[in-house]
Amino acid sequence: MVEVEEHFSFSSIFFDIMNMNKALITILLFLILFLAVSSVSADDDKSYTIDQAFIDLTVKSNGLLHVDEKFDYTFKGSYNGVYRDIPLKSGENIDNVKVSAVGAYPVLQQSDENGQKHLKIYLYADAAHTKKIHDCSVSVFISYDMKNVVTLFNDVGALQYKIWGDEWDVGVGRVITSITLPGNKNNTYYLNPDEYTVSKNSNGTTITAETTSIPNGEIYEALILMPLTDFNGANYAKHVNEDGKDKILKNLNDSISSRNFWNTTYLILGLLSILSPIGAIFTYIKYGREPKIDYNGIYERELPSNDSPEIINALIDNKDSIGKPNMKGFQASIMNLIEMGVLRMKTQENSDSDNKDLFIDFSNVDNADLSLSEKSLVNALYPFADNEILNLSSLNGKLSSKDNAKSFQEDYGTWAENVENESSSKRAEYFDGRGSTLISCIGFLGLAFGVIIAILGFSTELGNGYISILGGGFLIVFSLALMFVPEDIFGRWTKEGRLFYLKWSNFKKFLKDNSLINEHPPESIVIWKKYLIYGTALGVADNVFKSMKLHVPNVSDYDDGIFLYHYYGGYYVFSQAFKTSESVANPSSDSGGFGGFGGGSGGGGGGAF
Repeated sequence: MVEVEEHFSFSSIFFDIMNMNKALITILLFLILFLAVSSVSADDDKSYTIDQAFIDLTVKSNGLLHVDEKFDYTFKGSYNGVYRDIPLKSGENIDNVKVSAVGAYPVLQQSDENGQKHLKIYLYADAAHTKKIHDCSVSVFISYDMKNVVTLFNDVGALQYKIWGDEWDVGVGRVITSITLPGNKNNTYYLNPDEYTVSKNSNGTTITAETTSIPNGEIYEALILMPLTDFNGANYAKHVNEDGKDKILKNLNDSISSRNFWNTTYLILGLLSILSPIGAIFTYIKYGREPKIDYNGIYERELPSNDSPEIINALIDNKDSIGKPNMKGFQASIMNLIEMGVLRMKTQENSDSDNKDLFIDFSNVDNADLSLSEKSLVNALYPFADNEILNLSSLNGKLSSKDNAKSFQEDYGTWAENVENESSSKRAEYFDGRGSTLISCIGFLGLAFGVIIAILGFSTELGNGYISILGGGFLIVFSLALMFVPEDIFGRWTKEGRLFYLKWSNFKKFLKDNSLINEHPPESIVIWKKYLIYGTALGVADNVFKSMKLHVPNVSDYDDGIFLYHYYGGYYVFSQAFKTSESVANPSSDSGGFGGFGGGSGGGGGGAF
């Protein structure tokens, strides 16, 4: 039986506030930080630092960019190694990756994941690779070549490169940079943000710079303009048939001006306006607290309901907008149609490689009784089939066409809208969104009033003008934070909805935890397939497949569409195709954002494991 607590005293309100969920506590801590009352805690048993980094860039006359990186780590406790993620824009690639180390014995594993080069470097204390590093200092050296990073416009050659990226797990004590250029005349360079630069120098051919410490989450970037005459052939550069210099400098100046403005604002944020956070707290108390129910399950082994995977994806996986599906729901719906026999999977040897091509057969679609969202999914894919057969290996290429990309994006939008409509009745029954609606209003109104208050402060010469700036800036930042809070923080599930949400969350926990699924493996292939379908909808399909291979070692031998789809990379194909269609349907000019702060190549980040 599900019960809800009907009455509460002022003491219970205080207790609830003290036990707010993690997201609301994050907001309150955010406020405390701007009041300059901060607390920092660290794990005394295990930690590491990056004491300094040396980044050497060499721009060659053929357009190739050679990168040498050195990171000086200090480890406290035992570690397996470090990793480095380097983002790659469209058309960019990395070759000739080499790794070495002083103070440890490195072993490199590299892969291409989600539009980036992922380097996983195991560090051993002995040459036999049997002992982890422990309480030591290690210098890691990484070198590689990057193509299509240097850009040649009609009037200038340009390199915009993130010397330090914003995806590092920790900050760096200092960064020492050396940039060698192909020529020694008429080179112009900019280092941003300037407040991190301690010293910089150029002798024409070589630019050197040193920074202060850079915290994690921050970028340090170089923009260099070079004469076209310094490049010869430039087969490894990106060529753009338009003038770029004026646009680049305008974007640069706009970025510097904007950053300086916000830096000034954030430094003087204060407590002039507290209505918005007070409103957020009381909104949570009235509308955001979840009802207490009689359910203490740790995990669920069976599907908690008979809802389709796309509905579960929309209601459970998308906390930012409950009821709206995402690409994981699209993938799960495809797999569900395969399981229903509506779509059939086939493989065929690829004559150009050792891999097999994956095909979807639509010949059974006309005989199927499909929901509106399932029909719209078929309509999104069918135009790319030949004689009712879709070769998935060709899908990405077909979506490189602007017309095809726009058509697919429109059909995908129709599918998402249909799923949202199909899930609307359950959302209305299971979720009370009044609090999230109210918090959105508080956020938008707070942002507008914050801007007005800040402008008033900037426009006056009176001595207390800074108070308006301080209060307005604080209100702007807090209001923006409210706009990005997940919908289920200030909204809440109903009694039935809370039970529904917890059961599906615990089912996801079961699928995600290999030890649980290994302890209680399914008794049939049919259940494994359900796990794969709903694991895809919940974003944990890879965990399911790994566990499955342990219990069904010959899974690749099963002539089954679900396993063929997952085993031969159907999930990856559709993810890449969706990204391609999105970028092609919404293109941006090559020079339109060039020069703006944070728009450079390279960067990324890394950490230790």
